[in-house]
Amino acid sequence: MSRIEVLKTYKLFIGGQFPRTESGRYYPLLNKKGENIANISLSGRKDFRNAVVAARSTLNGWSTRAAFNRGQVLYRIAEMLEGRKDQFVKEIILQGETAKNAATEVSLSIDRLVYYAGWCDKYQQLFSSVNPVASPHFNFSVPEPMGLVAIVADENTSLLGLVSAIAPVIAGGNTCVVLASEKKPLCAITFAEVISTSDVPPGVINILTGSSNELHGHFSSHMDVNALIYCRNKANEKKLISENAALNVKRVFFWEQDWKQETSAHPYLIFDLQEIKTTWHPIEKIGVSGAKY
Repeated sequence: MSRIEVLKTYKLFIGGQFPRTESGRYYPLLNKKGENIANISLSGRKDFRNAVVAARSTLNGWSTRAAFNRGQVLYRIAEMLEGRKDQFVKEIILQGETAKNAATEVSLSIDRLVYYAGWCDKYQQLFSSVNPVASPHFNFSVPEPMGLVAIVADENTSLLGLVSAIAPVIAGGNTCVVLASEKKPLCAITFAEVISTSDVPPGVINILTGSSNELHGHFSSHMDVNALIYCRNKANEKKLISENAALNVKRVFFWEQDWKQETSAHPYLIFDLQEIKTTWHPIEKIGVSGAKY
């Protein structure tokens, strides 16, 4: 007798937990032969709102962590991903890639995490400054996290585009809610399993699966989202995102890149998600008599 394979149902990742979608909806993921290989959660507005609440609740704790510690956490994610490399390669092959391309994508994803781990305690020196002023003050400008960032990840890669968008966001002390690729979602929730065992505080990274046609409007109009990164090339979605973002003056970034290129990773992606805070401090002067003024 032939047995019926029990297909995995991939849930969501919100607040460090793996809940089922509030809507109870799923869609079948098909391979090139038209065979169903998994069931993928179809996230709705309520799932996104729950993820925003989780990301906002942990923002203060993550943004005030020592930069060196954030680097340690990113490096730990890379370590855990390295240990499960074969599983990710198999999932990417299952979604239609060749073995060579799959291995390359996973290796690049690991290297990208290590790259941004190294920048965690260095970008502040690069982007901060001591400013010349005419008054008797010290004047400093320093980068601070922008806040809660929504990400519509690359549609054409299963893991690399996801990692390449998440890493600079959290390296800079922000928290995020990410919509994974609709066509290649397998690695997204498996990556969430890596995150949950990598010292990442619950809520720092939240991953949803589903359709950008349904969710991009919610991502761009939610009043508690500070910035949005869009990594796809749908003109109609870009237009609506830009219009909705004006409602609370959230920052919008269109990161359309070939993530396989080394030049697609750089500290300016961290800087995109930083606000510059300028501080004035009076200079204490001592007179001839020793009096301070």
